[in-house]
Amino acid sequence: MVKYIVTVATTDLATAGTVNNVHIKLVGTDGESERTWLISLKGALSFRNGSVASFTVSCPVSIGKLVLIEIDKQPLPLFREDSWFPAKVEVKSPEGDTYNFPIYRWITDNEVHRFREGTALRIFEDNHHLGKYSREQELKQRGEDYRWDVYVEGIPHCMKSRGPLDLPCEVQFSFTKTTEFLFTASTGLVELGLKGLSGSKENWPNIDAIDRVFCCKRTDISDYVQEHWKEDAFFGYQFLNGVNPMLIQRCSVLPKNFPVSDDMVFLRGPHSLADEMKKGNIFLCDYKRLDGLKTNIINGKKQYLMAPLVLLHKTPDDDLMPIAIQLKQTPADDNPIFFPTDSEYDWLTAKIFVRSADFNEHQLNVHLLHTHLLAEVFAVSLLRNVPMVHPLYKLLVPHTRYTLQINNLARGFLISEIGVFTQFAASGGEGMKTLLKRSLSSVTYRSLCIPDDIADRGLEHVPKFYYRDDGLKLWDIIHSHQRKCCKISDIFEHGFLSQAGTGIPESFTTVAELVKFATMVIFTCSGQHSAVNTGQYDYGGWMPNTPISLQRPPPTTKGTTSEATMLQTFPDVNTTVQGMSTVWLLSRQSTDFVPVGQYPEEHFREKIPCKLMEDFQGELQVLSAVINVRNKSLAAPYTYLDPKVVENSVGI
Repeated sequence: MVKYIVTVATTDLATAGTVNNVHIKLVGTDGESERTWLISLKGALSFRNGSVASFTVSCPVSIGKLVLIEIDKQPLPLFREDSWFPAKVEVKSPEGDTYNFPIYRWITDNEVHRFREGTALRIFEDNHHLGKYSREQELKQRGEDYRWDVYVEGIPHCMKSRGPLDLPCEVQFSFTKTTEFLFTASTGLVELGLKGLSGSKENWPNIDAIDRVFCCKRTDISDYVQEHWKEDAFFGYQFLNGVNPMLIQRCSVLPKNFPVSDDMVFLRGPHSLADEMKKGNIFLCDYKRLDGLKTNIINGKKQYLMAPLVLLHKTPDDDLMPIAIQLKQTPADDNPIFFPTDSEYDWLTAKIFVRSADFNEHQLNVHLLHTHLLAEVFAVSLLRNVPMVHPLYKLLVPHTRYTLQINNLARGFLISEIGVFTQFAASGGEGMKTLLKRSLSSVTYRSLCIPDDIADRGLEHVPKFYYRDDGLKLWDIIHSHQRKCCKISDIFEHGFLSQAGTGIPESFTTVAELVKFATMVIFTCSGQHSAVNTGQYDYGGWMPNTPISLQRPPPTTKGTTSEATMLQTFPDVNTTVQGMSTVWLLSRQSTDFVPVGQYPEEHFREKIPCKLMEDFQGELQVLSAVINVRNKSLAAPYTYLDPKVVENSVGI
């Protein structure tokens, strides 16, 4: 008889352990072991959460190189079946070789589950008599578990499920994540001290009333926002380092529908618009995707959402200052262009309409579409098409953690017919669907790759652009870590609806193409999501800086605004507090948060990949240190791309 030493590790999640009987069969190139009950003196404690237990499996003769294990668990008599989340199985053969079988999946039934050896031995693929354990069989099963569905025609497809509990167990929230998320979601208004205001459909009587509500929950950045929200320099700064740094672009020629001339604008120094455009000092933000959207009805009142054009000038002091705002796309007598030289409330009202437009553009296009929906496409495609032992699966699967469930919840509680966004945002409802479709039609591969996107928008040399500085460094670190390949036809079809002209590759012909694509996926799911998500309460908690909706039309003539009209334009009290509660929830980090570059699930055990991961983590630590040193000198530190706070996946 020969003996195999089997070591089983159970994850440390709160409910990961099992008291069921666990059985194993070893499958090798020269035979199989008998199905063996894994029993030890520890009894049921062998498989409690966080445990590591060793067992012996005996065979008459060696079964060759191990390629696969079969695991099943059976409930004890009179006991119910429970769920088990094993981490991995390690087997030491009588020849002295060690084989690793990563699992990291919930086992919830008494069926046989098969897991291949982690190094994906080629000999396994070449043994046709083991066909029932083949890559095709694995992917066939996963194709049944992870199926495509259409939520709304014209936007990226999603995973088919009836709700969060219908998702495969291994992609659901942990017990910790579930508990914290549900608590925050259900008590958000209470935590913020807003419970008594959620039913108020009144206007805000004055700014002090908004301040009293806001004081219940604040951050260092939100305090800074409240203090500086009226200032032009801060208004311009947010286009670079707020939660939506994706719209601004260098302007070399004024749009024909934005008739600004030298005699209208004030530029510091003896400069003309043409001269400053040639020097690269003029920038444009164009919200044309919002033009003509059908807006919401909230509290029985029509809401207003503009499609502004904003012109900005980089001053000799390296500040980005707004110099002209047109609130509608078509020039007209009743669509004046506003300037900093206008009256205080004319100019401030124009900026408020821009900030509200930015909220809707950011939430639906920059945040929901560009990170959440695309991350779901990447996740489902990976889980359907790439075997668990494939190196690319091991590289990318950590970046899919929690994404399928958080998106499922978003469809149920944020953008559904009864969702918060649908009920309380200016673009909620029909306008939301229109904007998502418009946004997808403008997505290109280059727009998802930050080096290309920055170059295409002409922003390589803009000062004080910390999103760019930190994002490019993070991209480079991720890019250097990617070396393997994946199948992506599903991404082209289900994510971008097979649209020609997007530049999304359907296949790869070089390693460099593959590396760039994998980098884009990881950066989108980690750094980009963090950049456009984490600061939502920082910049949106103080409502006047980022109104979720506005309920008066913009002024059609100058000189008709005041503090009173501004307050009447702001969203009602209940709309405000619902918006505050939502961005509070979406900005909260769970205690089982995993930062980018950390891999608590050990999918890789080979020496070279493990060494590469150590190098990757070291480079991320250096970047974090550089960012922290830089931030010490900033009045409003930019932290959203610090690897210590960047989550590995779209998990919130």
